[in-house]
Amino acid sequence: MTALATCTICAKICTYNFLNNDESSEMMKPKYQLIIDDIKSHILSGTYKPGDRIPSEYVLQENYQVSRQTVRKAILELSNEGFLRSEKGSGTYVSTHYRSKAGVRSMNKTIGVITTYISDYIFPSIIRGIESRLNEDNYSLLLASTNNDIEQEKKALEMMLSYGVDGLIVEPTRSNVYNPNIAYYLSFKEQDVPLVMINAYYEELEVPFFCLDDVQSSYLATRELITKGHSQIGIIAKMDDLQGKYRMKGFIKALGEAKLRFQQEHVLSFDTATKADLSANLEVYLNDNRDDVTAIVCYNDEVGLEVVNVCRKLGISIPDDLSIIGQDNSYIAKNANIQLTTLTHPQEQMGRDAADWVIKSLQGKKDLPTKTYYQPELITGETIKEIEVE
Repeated sequence: MTALATCTICAKICTYNFLNNDESSEMMKPKYQLIIDDIKSHILSGTYKPGDRIPSEYVLQENYQVSRQTVRKAILELSNEGFLRSEKGSGTYVSTHYRSKAGVRSMNKTIGVITTYISDYIFPSIIRGIESRLNEDNYSLLLASTNNDIEQEKKALEMMLSYGVDGLIVEPTRSNVYNPNIAYYLSFKEQDVPLVMINAYYEELEVPFFCLDDVQSSYLATRELITKGHSQIGIIAKMDDLQGKYRMKGFIKALGEAKLRFQQEHVLSFDTATKADLSANLEVYLNDNRDDVTAIVCYNDEVGLEVVNVCRKLGISIPDDLSIIGQDNSYIAKNANIQLTTLTHPQEQMGRDAADWVIKSLQGKKDLPTKTYYQPELITGETIKEIEVE
């Protein structure tokens, strides 16, 4: 994968984006560079630990199917970067001081931030909150986005480890599925680098987090529709993120309390890979449920406005024919040409609190919170119609 180092130094922010994993770009790399990347990944993820002897040149030749000259060039480059050291007659070892030798620890205090997206939806507000708190203590911010792609997350984590950030704030990638990058997170913990997660977390790890109470958000959204007389309620759910899992849980909880039946045919699920098809799938879903579903709980405001667009195309009036409610109170909802009923998300406050947690941890503060949930509040719009209960 090629790193696009679009470095914008503005208020001490350095931003890295990683292009989509493209096998052709990997094929274009020199063979020695592929070996460098692979060995470096093993070191940064902790598979090869400081002081470990790496496989012999002969074994590396066999493993990578390259010449000895290619292997030696890769080892030389890694040695020059400070990752490896060679002992004549003994072998090649991971340097016990590779971070300081490679110059990855700068004198400036730097906090790494990895988010799924940077410029979309609620993320600018979150990043603004992080930046404002870091500036107060003169910290720099090293920012990377993953586009909710696990391979790009791996590259971002490797970059943060190589750079030697003092602390790390992460929004997990596809948090409701198994993540193969767990070893990298464990490397940060082993190095005592303060690590905190926002919006979601990996259930496999014991890591402090700051999250909206997503169960409560979707519960309140569903209950609002129920109190307005709706009993045939659908949901559009994103299921590869933990928020989607918990928002589905809140939906089911509200239906259960109202003694309303959960109906699978009223559920439209999607994930990161199928998001591009959401509009087309919504057309099918809305046509299939046109005479049945009277209201929809949307995964977030972005989905809610997509429902609005598809309804206009199909001639479905909101809220007269269909009521909808979003979640997150995002800027796109605030600036839309329809006032979407939605639920609040802390956004900027969450960013500030996460940055404050990392700074206090670096200052040696103890008894910091390990779980922080923000409570959502309903924001009334014009997308819900009250219907008479027969």
